Formats: sequence, C-alpha cells, structure tokens
Amino acid sequence: MSTPSETVRSFIAAIEAKDLAAAGALAAEDISYENVPMQPIAGRDTMVAVLSAFMGPAVAVEWKVLREVAVGNVVANERIDRFQFPGGWVELPVAGFFEVDDRGLITLWRDYFDLGTYTSQMAAVSG
Repeated sequence: MSTPSETVRSFIAAIEAKDLAAAGALAAEDISYENVPMQPIAGRDTMVAVLSAFMGPAVAVEWKVLREVAVGNVVANERIDRFQFPGGWVELPVAGFFEVDDRGLITLWRDYFDLGTYTSQMAAVSG
C-alpha cells in the first residue's frame, strides 16, 4: 500500500498527464474537493467533471511542488500549478492539503489560491 505522500504524488502525476480517470481512481467516492475561496465540491464524479471542464482546453499541465510535508494521513504542499492554454500559460501559486484514508484514497483535497491571480491570467490567455 502507498503512503499518503505517494498517493498524492501519484494523483499529481495523473493530473499532469491529464489522466482524470487515474486521478479519480485515487479519490474516495465521497471526496470533498475544496478550492478556497470557491464553494466545495462533493464526490469523485463531480470532482472529475469539474477538472475535465477546466483542464479540457489546456494543452499542458505542470504542477511544481516546491515543498511538501506529511504528518500521519495529511499531506500539505506548496505548489505552482501551471496550465498551458492556446493563448499562453496560467501560473497559480497554491497551498494544497490532502487527507488520505487507510485504503490509500484521498478523502479531502483543499487548495488555497488567489482567485484574482487566476482570473486576471485567464483573461489574458483567453484574449
């Protein structure tokens, strides 16, 4: 069985590969996916649908983990999430928190980021 850190790293690798089926397989059916400051999303299928809608137009995805700390079943990381769209790159500093259960599934994924940074960059690449 994977450690919580290995599960999160595998999840990030699946996101970077845009393999949302593999990412979803690492999430519990009742995952809470929270992009603070937006409303939480409940459930694996809804999480995958939201990721698909957002990442579908992305040409490439890179999540650079700058720092990671794991304590028990909680993994925290500081990342730069990069998304390449036809009009250019969006780079978003993120603080992410994951809880992984005894089955090795992510039950909570909470990312903190600045919505203004995201929207201003998306407006620039959307032209």
